[in-house]
Amino acid sequence: MSGSLIDASRRLTRALKPLRFSKASHVYLPTDYARIPHEIYLERFGSGRKRVLFLGMNPGPWGMAQTGVPFGEIPAVRDWMGITGKVGKPEPEHPKRPITGFDCTKSEVSGRRLWGLFAERFPVAADFFADHFVANYCPLVWMGPTGANLTPDKLPASEMEAVEKHCLAHLRETVKLLDPQYFIGVGAYAESRLAAVAAELGHPACIGKILHPSPASPAANRGWAEAASKQLHAMGLTDL
Repeated sequence: MSGSLIDASRRLTRALKPLRFSKASHVYLPTDYARIPHEIYLERFGSGRKRVLFLGMNPGPWGMAQTGVPFGEIPAVRDWMGITGKVGKPEPEHPKRPITGFDCTKSEVSGRRLWGLFAERFPVAADFFADHFVANYCPLVWMGPTGANLTPDKLPASEMEAVEKHCLAHLRETVKLLDPQYFIGVGAYAESRLAAVAAELGHPACIGKILHPSPASPAANRGWAEAASKQLHAMGLTDL
């Protein structure tokens, strides 16, 4: 199954790579230039059925954009998951958003919080991934001329139609391969995408969400781990 996840990721990457976005001066696709660590993640941790699928939205600049791993805070990826690998460069690269791979010294706060919670509960990464998997809905990162992040709602709907089509198809494949009992969106947007796929497939999974760990969220800054754990426990996921 892990090979199938890799195949699905490569299909999504090929489909998204030619797309152009009028309001984005730079577009990064880490499943392309950071393919090596990305596929190590899929190969090592994406095999077999999973009880829980967590889904994020798209990469952060100092996480998956650097490592190819969802919410890919470097110490979590390198030290807890044991993943490293050569990371190339996006073309063109924005000078304010350099890609230095595992040499990046900046912290992805969302990833530090998310993986930190899981690592606290499961000191050995393989124990977490035996029943759980974390994916992102879309692997694209959009930036404006200043390097500021552009969220999908800031891009023309007509240009996002193809993105939505390909990302939904990829999520369907992921769900079919992993067949989770629980679909957990990291934030409301990811939950909505999981709900759409569950409805389309007639999948009986329990669907829920946890608070997004972004530092832009005041609620997340007031004790994200406690809030997320409470939400997970309410859904019956008492091991997290």
